[in-house]
Amino acid sequence: MRALPLFPLVLLAACQPAAPDPRGVDKSETLLTVSASGQSEARPDEARITLGVSSRANTSAEAMRLNAEKMNAVAAALGRLGVKPDDLQTRNLQLQRIDYGPERGTFRAENSVEVRLRDAKRVGEAVQLSTQAGANLMGGPDLRVSNREAASRSASANAYRAARSRAEAYANAAGLKIVRVLAIREAGEASGPGTYARDAMMVAPPPVVEQASAAPPPFNPGVNTTEVRVRVDFALAEK
Repeated sequence: MRALPLFPLVLLAACQPAAPDPRGVDKSETLLTVSASGQSEARPDEARITLGVSSRANTSAEAMRLNAEKMNAVAAALGRLGVKPDDLQTRNLQLQRIDYGPERGTFRAENSVEVRLRDAKRVGEAVQLSTQAGANLMGGPDLRVSNREAASRSASANAYRAARSRAEAYANAAGLKIVRVLAIREAGEASGPGTYARDAMMVAPPPVVEQASAAPPPFNPGVNTTEVRVRVDFALAEK
């Protein structure tokens, strides 16, 4: 059997173009990956608060009746602030027999709803009117920016600008320049005012006659911060 010469095959392989770098850089380029974050601030214009009623009676039926009566009064009071039925979402329904302490043998009924206030500045009024109507459970507020997308876009732009600035610093230090952006990957988003007691429930003092003329509790919405983290791949080349 006659052996075939190998040198033509070697020459043919040498003439084939090199496979492209899977990272997207050319042979004369350097890959630089930079991680950075950007933030944007916006004043929250929407609030979620939890309001509820806890009632006690000698029978379960009476406890539930009292609770329903007070909750209807709370819903009516919120309606005067422009809160619609779709802005109320039940979060807790509970009925229990008390088997300890001086209230042993009685029944306690609880009902709480999450209230969506489309005007965050009315939180104080909502709390005032609800407690006057019979609410004795409260939680929140959870302050939100209704147009989250706008806040996110601003934070994303700031994150990219931070990544670009950092990449330019690396490139200049190495005597290189940025020639192309190869990839931009969003690594996550976080937003919020920092800390808030969204799910914390507290017992409000029972309403008294003097509360009718009392001023609403003070409320300051502050600002919410949205943070976006990105990873950007840059192609660097000699200047």
